Parts: sequence; structure tokens; C-alpha cells
Amino acid sequence: MERNQAEIMLRLQDAINSKINNAWRDENNPWYRAVWTECAELMDHVGWKWWKSQEPDIHQMRLELVDIWHFGLSEILAKSQSFADAADVVSRALGCIAAANDAQSKTEILLLVEEFAAETLKTKSFALSSFVELAKNVGLGTGELYTSYVGKNVLNAFRQDNGYKSGSYIKIWAGKEDNVWLSEIVSRLPISSPDFASDLYAELESTYKSNC
Repeated sequence: MERNQAEIMLRLQDAINSKINNAWRDENNPWYRAVWTECAELMDHVGWKWWKSQEPDIHQMRLELVDIWHFGLSEILAKSQSFADAADVVSRALGCIAAANDAQSKTEILLLVEEFAAETLKTKSFALSSFVELAKNVGLGTGELYTSYVGKNVLNAFRQDNGYKSGSYIKIWAGKEDNVWLSEIVSRLPISSPDFASDLYAELESTYKSNC
């Protein structure tokens, strides 16, 4: 299962990167920079400010890690000698994340985020092993990572295809944001299907046309 999920996510990441720039692999993008700046947003959801009351938001922490995963997949694709090599790397990581823990304490998670960011900055590369450890300790298992990643990726692609860059895209459909529609559609689709991503895109398209 992990191998299949790895291949699907890598293909989706390559596709969305190619929508933005067909020659993206040749650009030598600083993926690590996007990763560590996302860590600051992650820290806010953990809650690090001692001068105000902050409750950890586990759901948002996991979503931030999914955002980071987009950049991690991009770097893995760019640095691998072949698609098969990239799939091997991601599949092994998913195998480790499958054994996710219950969410740890705020202090422990803050330290793990800082270790992940520090290693990313030191190596100027996506710190995969640290990411895996962080994902496990916020309870982000393979299933949730896969579902959330595919959902966000497909929505991003859908937005691009429907005028997001030009500003013509309509984000509110019949009074609900597209993210809400996405969650509703994902909840009724079989995520184990090899056509999950394409079915999700088709459902988004149908819903968009019916409500905008």
C-alpha cells in the first residue's frame, strides 16, 4: 500500500509543479527555504507564546505538515536519479509514519519542530527523517497524510485550471469555501481506489459548475 501511495503522490506533485513551470526540475528551487518558513506557521499552531493563552491545534499542525510534504516530495523528485528511486525513498518514509503515536506534549512537539527546522537549515535540504519523527509525534499517520495531501494537491490543481492565477477563480461556492467542499467530497470517496485523485477532481469540477 505504501508503495502505491508513494507513486501516486509523487506523480501528483510532478504534475502540479509542471503546471507552474514545465521545466521545474531544472530550476534548482530552494525547497528547504519553503520548508523552514512553513515551520514558523507550524510553531504558531503548537503554541509557543508564553505571554498569551494558546491551546495546541493538532488538526492545523497536521495540515501544516502536509503543506511541508509538498516541498519535500518536490526535492525528492528533483534529486532522485529516477522515479523508482524517489518512490523507494517515499515508500520507506510512509512505512515509518504508519506507526504514528498519540500526539505528544506541547513542549516535546516544539522541540521536534525546532530540530526539524535546524537540520533543514544546516543541510539546506528536506530533513526527511526528522519530518517522519515529527509526523509520528503529532499523530499524523500514513492514511491521513495521503488523504490530506491528495486532497490539497487536487484542489490546488483545480484552482490553477480554473483561473486562480488570473484572479477569475471563485473560491466561495454556494456560500461555502472550496476547502469545505473538498472535505465533504473526500469523505464520500473510497480513498483506497487507484482513481481517488481523478475521481476527486471530477467531483470538484461537477460541484463547481453546479454552484458557481
